[in-house]
Amino acid sequence: MELTGSNAIASSSCSPYSLPVVEYEVFLSFRGPDVRTTFADFLYRLLDRPKIRTFLDDEELRKGEMISPSLVKAIGESRIYIPILSPGYASSKWCLQELALMLERYKQDEGSHIILPIFYLMEPRDVRHCKGSYEEALEQHRLKYGEETIRVWKDALEEVGQMTGWRVTESDRQGAVAESVFSEVWSHIKGNYTLLTNELIGIDSHVNHVMELLKSDFEGGINVVGIHGMGGIGKTTIAKAVYNKVFTQFEHHCFLEDVRETLSLKNDGVTTLQSKIISSILRDDHMVRDASQGIHIITNRVCPRKVLIVLDNVDDRFEFGQILGEVRKFSPESRFIITTRDKRVLELLQVSKLYEPSGMSHDHSLQLLRRHAFRMDNPLEDKTTLCEEFVKVAAGLPLALEVIGSLLFRRDRKFWEAKLIELKRIPPTKVQERLKISYDELSGSEKQIFLDISCVFIGENKELPFYMWSDCNFNPESGISTLILRSLLKVDVDNKFWMHDHVRDIGRMIVREEDEQHPWKRTRIWSNEDAVDMLINGEGADLVEVLKVDMRYEDFELMEKEFQNLSKLRYLEVHSGRLTGDFKNILPNLRWLRLHYCRSIPININITKLAVLDLRFCPVRDDWRCWDKIKAAHRLKAIDVSFCDQVTKVPNLFGCPSLQRINFLGCGNMSGELHIGDLKGLRVLNIARTKITKLIGGFGRLQNLQEINVGYSRLREIPTSIGKLSSLKILVLDRLDIEVPKLPTSLKGLSLSSPRVPNLLPTLPSSLNTLSISGYQFVPLERLPNLVNQSNLTYLDLSEIGVHEIAGLGELRMLENFDLRDASNLIDLDGLQHLKLLKELRVYRCDVLRKLPSLSNLTKLQTLKIFRCPLLSEIHGLSELAELSTLRIIECRKLTGVMGIDKLESLQHLRELKITGCNQLTEVMGVDKLESLQELTITNCVSIKKLPDLSTLKLLRELTIRGCNQLPEVVGIERLKSLQLLEITDCTSIEKLPDLSALEHLRELKITGCNQLTEVIGLGKLESLRELMITDCALIKKLPDLSALEHLWALTIIRCNQLPEVAGIERLKSLELLELTECTSIERLPDLSALEHLRNLKITGCNQLTEVIGLDKLESLQALRITDCASIKKLPDLFALEHLRELIITGCNQLTEVTGIERLKWSRYFTIDERLKTQKRLEHERWELLHRANNSRPKKWSRFHSCWGVCRKDSDIISL
Repeated sequence: MELTGSNAIASSSCSPYSLPVVEYEVFLSFRGPDVRTTFADFLYRLLDRPKIRTFLDDEELRKGEMISPSLVKAIGESRIYIPILSPGYASSKWCLQELALMLERYKQDEGSHIILPIFYLMEPRDVRHCKGSYEEALEQHRLKYGEETIRVWKDALEEVGQMTGWRVTESDRQGAVAESVFSEVWSHIKGNYTLLTNELIGIDSHVNHVMELLKSDFEGGINVVGIHGMGGIGKTTIAKAVYNKVFTQFEHHCFLEDVRETLSLKNDGVTTLQSKIISSILRDDHMVRDASQGIHIITNRVCPRKVLIVLDNVDDRFEFGQILGEVRKFSPESRFIITTRDKRVLELLQVSKLYEPSGMSHDHSLQLLRRHAFRMDNPLEDKTTLCEEFVKVAAGLPLALEVIGSLLFRRDRKFWEAKLIELKRIPPTKVQERLKISYDELSGSEKQIFLDISCVFIGENKELPFYMWSDCNFNPESGISTLILRSLLKVDVDNKFWMHDHVRDIGRMIVREEDEQHPWKRTRIWSNEDAVDMLINGEGADLVEVLKVDMRYEDFELMEKEFQNLSKLRYLEVHSGRLTGDFKNILPNLRWLRLHYCRSIPININITKLAVLDLRFCPVRDDWRCWDKIKAAHRLKAIDVSFCDQVTKVPNLFGCPSLQRINFLGCGNMSGELHIGDLKGLRVLNIARTKITKLIGGFGRLQNLQEINVGYSRLREIPTSIGKLSSLKILVLDRLDIEVPKLPTSLKGLSLSSPRVPNLLPTLPSSLNTLSISGYQFVPLERLPNLVNQSNLTYLDLSEIGVHEIAGLGELRMLENFDLRDASNLIDLDGLQHLKLLKELRVYRCDVLRKLPSLSNLTKLQTLKIFRCPLLSEIHGLSELAELSTLRIIECRKLTGVMGIDKLESLQHLRELKITGCNQLTEVMGVDKLESLQELTITNCVSIKKLPDLSTLKLLRELTIRGCNQLPEVVGIERLKSLQLLEITDCTSIEKLPDLSALEHLRELKITGCNQLTEVIGLGKLESLRELMITDCALIKKLPDLSALEHLWALTIIRCNQLPEVAGIERLKSLELLELTECTSIERLPDLSALEHLRNLKITGCNQLTEVIGLDKLESLQALRITDCASIKKLPDLFALEHLRELIITGCNQLTEVTGIERLKWSRYFTIDERLKTQKRLEHERWELLHRANNSRPKKWSRFHSCWGVCRKDSDIISL
C-alpha cells in the first residue's frame, strides 16, 4: 500500500533561516488484515476530510525485524496516537514495537501526546491482562525476542488497556464509532500563538504600572485590569507587552485582538469570541451554537483554570456577562486585561483596577517625533522649533507622533510649515482626521495598496499580494516601503501585514464613503453580509475590485451569472463555496483567484491576466480545462494546488517564464516528471509528499531559487547543477535514497535523512545555521564529519547515528538548540561542556551513553530532557544551571541514590521536574526546597520508598505520582494550597491519603489502580473540583456525598467493585460527563433528571443496576451508552432527548424495548442490540432513514443495523 495522508511540511513562506518542520497530527497503528479495509479505512477517510495530517501505516515500511526510522520519526512527530487493538494486533511484532514507542513518547513528553485506543472486537481487560489471542501471540514472540522485549510489550499493552477508549463489537456500526473517534481527535487539533509588540519609547513605566495592578489584591474577586484612553495612546501596545511578559506564568492564555471589530458581526459576534476563547484555552475546536452554550462551557471548563485573557479594543457592545459569564466564577489566580477607549465600559463592569496611560512626556514625544522625522534622536538645527510645535499639536499621542513624524521625513521646511498649519486646524479629538493627512499625501498606487491591506490583507503574507500589485503596475516595492516609512503599516517577523486599528479604520472609512448606501458600488467588499447580498441579489457591481466571501455558513451555488458584472474584479476569495459553470468569458481583469476548501470549482476560468492561482484543498482533477491553458498564462507568478489529491498528473508548466512559486505539497497521487528548466524566475519549489520522480530542464539556470522541498517524494536524483544555485537558502531532502551532489555556499538550512549522508557531509557549506540529519530505513549513520567548520550553527538535530563520538561538537560555540536521538553507539558527548550559549538540550535513546560531561558551564541552559539512556549513571553540574526551568529524566535505569546528580535544591528557577522509569532511584533529595516548582511528576520509579514532605512547595500546581508501588504515603499534599491537579496511579502500597478538604483550588483528581486504598477523605468538600476519576480501587466501599461539588463537570468511576452507590450525583448541576463502568455492586442510581447540562452518559458492565431514573429528562444529552447491564429491564421513553446524537444499547439481556427513538433526529449513529424486540418486529434490511438537517431537507443516507425491533409499529418508522 502506498504511503498516504495529508502530511504537511511547513509552507515555503517560512523565514529564510529556519527549516520547515514536518509534523503529523495523528498516527494510526493497526494490523492490516484485521481492519485495513474496514474500521481503519472509515477513520482515515474522516480524518482526511478536514485534512488532518494523518500517518497511515505503510506496509512497505515494515520490513526486517525492527520498525523503520521513518515510522519512528512519524511517531515522534505525531500528536495523537490511535492504536487499533484488534485480535491479531499482538501477532505483529511491528505493531507491538509501534505501541511501545507510542507509550515511550507519551510518557516522555506528557501533555504533548494523546493516546486514543480502539478495542476492536477485543475486551479492554483482555488487552490489559494479555489474555486470549494476545497471550498466545506473546508466547510465540517470546521464543524469538526474549524476556526483556516481551516485558516491554506486555507493559505497553497493560498501560493502553487501562486507558479510556472505544470498544467496537460485531453489532456496532463501525463508521459511526469512527465518527465518534474523529470528534475526539478534532477536539484536540488546536494550537496557541505568541504576540509581537512594536517598540514604544517610554513603555517600561506603563508596563510596570499594569504589572503592579495585576499583582495586587482584587476586591470582591474582580480580577480585571482595565486600560483606557483615547485611540492611538498605546493601549494595545502596552497590553501586548504585559502579555508577553507574564503569559508563561499562566496555565492557559488568550489574546483577543480587536473585540470591537468582532462584535460588529451581526449574526455571530458573541459566539465567535466565545469560540476563540474556548479554542485557545481548551484547545477544543468547539463551534459555539449560541451564547448560553458558550457561557456554560466557559463557566465549567475555562473558569477553573489559571488563565490570562486579554480583551483588546472593547466598546460599549461588550458585556462581560453575556460573553464570559460571571467574572467571580473564574479562578482567583486568573487575570483579565481589557483595553478600551471608553472608561464607562470598565465602570459598568465594576473594574476597580484602572490605568489610563498619560500622553507621552514632552521629552519622550520629542524623541519619538525625531526618531521618525529624522531617523535619529537629534534634529536638524533649522527644524528644532518646528519639532516643538509638532509635539504640541500631537498632544502626547504616540500614534500621531509616529505617523506625523514619518510624513515629515526627508521633506523640506516649506512642507513642514504647510502641514503644521493644516494640523492646527483639526481639533485634537479628531485623531483619524489628523492621521488621514498622511494618507492624503500618498500617490494613487500607494493609496490602492493601502486600501487593499486595510480591507482584506491584514495578517496576510506580503509576497502573494506583491504579485497582484505588480501586475496592476502599483509598484508594491516602493508602495509598501512608503507605507512603512509613513508608519501606516508594519510587517512582522513572519512577513505578515499589520495595521493599527485606527489606521485600518481610516482605510475602511474611505471605502465606505465611496457609497454610504450601496456596498456593491464600492471598490472593495470584505463584509460577508455585503458580499452574499450582492451575489444573491445580482446587484450591479461593475466598480468592485476586491471581493472576499466566506460560505461556510451558506448553502447555495455560485454560478457565472453572479460574477458576470464584475468586470474590474482583480481579487476574488471564496472559502468553502460551491462554484459551478464556465467562467472563461467573465472576470477579464482577475489577477488573483483564491479558492480554499471549495466543494466544487468552475470548469473553466479566465486566466489571461492571472498572477496567483490558489486552489488549496479543492477538488481539482486532471481533466480541468485550465490545465491546457496554463502554459499560456504568461503573467502567472504563483500556483498552489497543495492537498488537491485528485490530481494525478504533473501539470505542464512549460511556457510559464514568470512563475516564481510552485506548491504541490501533499498531492499524494501526483506522479510523473516536472519540467522546470525554463522557469528562470522560480524562487520556491515544494513537491513534498508527491510521487514526482524527476526534475527536467536546466536546473542550474534557476539562479533565483531560494527554497526547495522534495522530502518524501519519489525523486530519483538531485541534479548535479544544484551547486550553481547561488540564491538557495533552504533545502529539505527527507527520506530520499539518492546521491546528493555538492551544495551551494549560500545554503542556510538543510534537512536530510539518507544513507548517503556520510558521503555528502564533507562537502557541506560552512554557512549553515540549521542542520538536521538522520539515518534512513533503520540504518544508522556510521560516520559523521568533523563539525569544526560548522561554527555558525544555532540548531543541530542528529538522529539515528551509529558513531562513537561527535567530532568537533565543542567548536559549535553559537549552538543554542541541540537534539540528539537514537545514537545507538555513542559513548560520550565530549565537547558538550563548551557550548556556553546552549539553551535547550535533548538526549534521547542513547543506548550505551554512560556519562555526560559536567554541565556547569552551560549557564544559559533552560531545558534539559534525557530519555531512555539505560547506562547513564551520573549527571554532574546541574547545581550551576541557574536558568534551568525544565528538567526531565526518563527511563535512565542506572541512575541511583540521588539520581547520580547534584542535589536539586539549588535549582531555584526550576518550574517542572519529571522523573520517570528510573528503577534504581530510591529517593529524590532536595525536591522540597524547589520554591519555584509548579509541576512535579514521578512515575514508574519502583524502588522509591519515601518522598520528602512536599508541603513547602507553595507554588506547586500539578502533582503526579504513578507506578511507585513501594511508596506507602505522600506526605504534605494536604497543605499544597495551589494544587490544581493531583494524580495517584498504580501506587499499590498506599493504603490511605491525607484529608484533601483543604485543597481549595484542586480541579482535577485522578486515583487509579490503588488497590489498597479504602477511602478518599475530604473528597466531598473539594468545591473547586471539575474532574474526578476513580478507577481500579477495589477496596473502596464508600465515597463521600458529592453533592457539594457544584462545579464538577466530569465524573468517571471504573471497576470499583465494592462500591454500592455514588451519593449526591443527582445534585451535580454542572455535570456534563458521567461514566460508570464495571461497578458491579451498584444496584441503583439516584434520579438524574436534574442534571440539565449532562451531555454524555456511559453505563457499562453494571450488572446489578436495574433502572436509570430520570433519563428521559436529560434534554442536553448528546451521547448515551448503556451496555452489558444485565439486570436493566426497562428504560424511560427517550422521545424528549432532542439533542441526542449517539445511542448505543447492547448486552442488556433483560431489556425488552426502547421507546421514543422514532421521534429523534439523528446526525451521528445509532446501535441497539438485535435482541431487543417488540410485539411486531421489523426486518432492518427493509428500511433506510433520511438524515435530516435543521431545515428538514435530506442531506445524506444512513442505514440502521439490527435496531428496528425497538419500534412499536411500522408507521413509527415511516413517520420519520
